[in-house]
Amino acid sequence: MKRFFLFLFCLINSVANAQDITGNAIVLGHTDSIQSKILNEKRTIWVHLPAGANNPNNAGLRYPVVYVLDGSEHFASVSGIIQYLSEANGNMICPDMIVVGINNTDRTHDLTPTNSHLDYENKPTNSFKTSGGGQKFTAFIERELVPYIESKYPAAPFRMLIGHSFGGLTAVNILINHTNLFNAYTIIDPSMWWDNNKLLKQAHDVLSQKSFAGKYVFMGIANTMPASEDTAHAHRDTSAKTNHIRSILNLADEFKHNPNNGLTFSYKYYNDDNHNSSPLIAEYDAFRFLFSYYKLPKETDAALYDASAKLDVAAVIEVHYADVSKHMGYKLLPPETILDAMGHDYLEVNLNDRALALFTLNTKYYPGNAGVYVAMGDYYTVKKDKEKAVELYNKALKLKDDPKTREKLSKILASK
Repeated sequence: MKRFFLFLFCLINSVANAQDITGNAIVLGHTDSIQSKILNEKRTIWVHLPAGANNPNNAGLRYPVVYVLDGSEHFASVSGIIQYLSEANGNMICPDMIVVGINNTDRTHDLTPTNSHLDYENKPTNSFKTSGGGQKFTAFIERELVPYIESKYPAAPFRMLIGHSFGGLTAVNILINHTNLFNAYTIIDPSMWWDNNKLLKQAHDVLSQKSFAGKYVFMGIANTMPASEDTAHAHRDTSAKTNHIRSILNLADEFKHNPNNGLTFSYKYYNDDNHNSSPLIAEYDAFRFLFSYYKLPKETDAALYDASAKLDVAAVIEVHYADVSKHMGYKLLPPETILDAMGHDYLEVNLNDRALALFTLNTKYYPGNAGVYVAMGDYYTVKKDKEKAVELYNKALKLKDDPKTREKLSKILASK
């Protein structure tokens, strides 16, 4: 596989390359809206669709859905990370996914489970007068938004929730009280101090009594301590200034101390990031952890490019994605772009039989996609079977008139 190390540079490029380009605009997604009876208001959402979702030949494909709280703040970063990790440069870290950014009207109202007038130091405040609408907001997601997305877009039955700060508080509340609404949760620096640690106290009881089998959680913890302190001190400190991080560290303890409830959990502390800078890096790490089963094992990946190894590469890929499908709860096919990239990598290193195996697999899974026949044409061009290459390029052109394919065809015809 081709490896790229300048992550942020590649992330920006991958977002641009994945989206529609209209005139001089690079379009990351589109706005949609839903009239909520539960909230008694119209809610705006932002939707990012994988590039393949716009291909009419992929009409049967379905994609997992990531729901992002505070959508206007995190929509672009989440969409870019997914696109980069799912297919850019042949990556196989996570599946390509639909992203739904949920925007706010009254953030404090929506993202707090109870009404409280205490700040993070447990001091009285007038800033949270509208708080306590979290249950209605969750009902909106569960009974209106999710059904709307799954009826309008090519959504698979796998859902993930991402929440930061008050959004992280909401994610914990949904995990504990509406566990089956999502399959995976990314919780970033959650405001567990809310209402004098009320939800944290509930988590202590629920996590020890309830089954979370098949659920995955990644939690990111930012450095919100005074400069002279460390997490060990904050953990045992009782002063108000460490309430925020201490409540999160205590939540991590609750997750860790209940290993028999079936929950797959991990967390990471970001010493060099504060509350506002932690989401980007935490989102990146979350996808790598939550989909740790998605990528090929290192040994298998190495064997795929070992010319001396005897293996059926197509069978390896099919077995792997059968295992991925078990984890995700529905049949998930290897992406056409991944098989194409791997096949062309094989052609570059003269592993032509393996290239043919993957190109053939692509024609099996995506028979209506012109690109799979272009790839087969490339294989027969390398094999110097001009007649077969011409046949396949023509077949591709019947499905989609593409200048690059015509150029390939012209070169072969000119060399006859």
